Amino acid sequence: MNRTRFYDLHKKHGAKMIEFFGWEMPVEYRGVIDEHLAVRRRAGLFDVSHMGEIQVDGPQALAFLQILTPNDVARLEPGKVQYTALTTPEGTFVDDMLIYCLKPDAYLLVVNASNTDKDYRWAAGRAASYDVRVENASDAYSQLALQGPAAERILQPLADIPVAAMKPFSFAEGRVAGLGCLVSRTGYTGEDGFEIYTRQPDSTPLWETLMDGGAADGLEPIGLGARDTLRLEAKLMLYGNDIDETTTVLEADLKWIVKFKKGDFLGRDVLMKQEETGLKRKIAGFELLERGIARPHYPVFSGGDKVAEVCSGTFSPLLKKSIGLAYLPLELTAVGTEFEVAIRNHRARARVVPTPFYKRPAA
Repeated sequence: MNRTRFYDLHKKHGAKMIEFFGWEMPVEYRGVIDEHLAVRRRAGLFDVSHMGEIQVDGPQALAFLQILTPNDVARLEPGKVQYTALTTPEGTFVDDMLIYCLKPDAYLLVVNASNTDKDYRWAAGRAASYDVRVENASDAYSQLALQGPAAERILQPLADIPVAAMKPFSFAEGRVAGLGCLVSRTGYTGEDGFEIYTRQPDSTPLWETLMDGGAADGLEPIGLGARDTLRLEAKLMLYGNDIDETTTVLEADLKWIVKFKKGDFLGRDVLMKQEETGLKRKIAGFELLERGIARPHYPVFSGGDKVAEVCSGTFSPLLKKSIGLAYLPLELTAVGTEFEVAIRNHRARARVVPTPFYKRPAA
């Protein structure tokens, strides 16, 4: 299996390691619930070096990305980040991703670890008719995510970048712990925080300096287990569970990243037709009204008929209730609508609730 450059540090901190899409990654250190609450209340440090980085540059880089993605890349300027997707001609997901505008003709695409090779082939295979270069640069990068209410206070003394002045979905380049880094105010937890990229071959000082600098604020290393429960509370999509090549961007309740007025892009005609005729299903959040946990793929019933399956589901450590997501028939997606989830031999009552399940308090 692949290992990140922080592998030895995970073992040093007592991490339980698992296989994750070909990577040996920490799933937890001292327990998912404790780690989850540490991020919500203080701060957590995640190794996300398994994520993919694809560089796109050249005179026609913007035009190329405008075709590949539904969001309007032209709105980006150097130092800005955009959440978007790689879409199929059917308006479904090749992947979801972040685009960083490095220069007017140079972009960095940060994609899911499970899809890196597929995404690279998808982009490179469509580049021939554009004056553009597509490079899979994933092996060169290490990436850490510092997340939680104390993230800014921890990072600022260790960086020569004015991180306190950074707005969400912006980035800057400078030095952190003495290493050349790109720092963005982004994350996958629903909390304030930063994602820190470095191309330094020895990136371990970045982890060690952040952990030492954050000790007084209760900074803890966090594994993939809590990363999943945190992102679900914030209703952040997980490829392979909540979105894939069978789900359209509109069905995934991500209409806000679809900019029809910008012009053509892969899947535009299908999505426009779906917008005009109306959705037949849409992803919705729910909570269980009985004991149990709604796990992925558990059947969903309404009126005695199976109508869907759970996409993502867990017990929320913060909300102290079982929550989940499912693609429900449109008539069942109104807040307050009840249905049933089959858990083993029992059908547990569930109710559609507003999402995100958790939204961090205003500063």
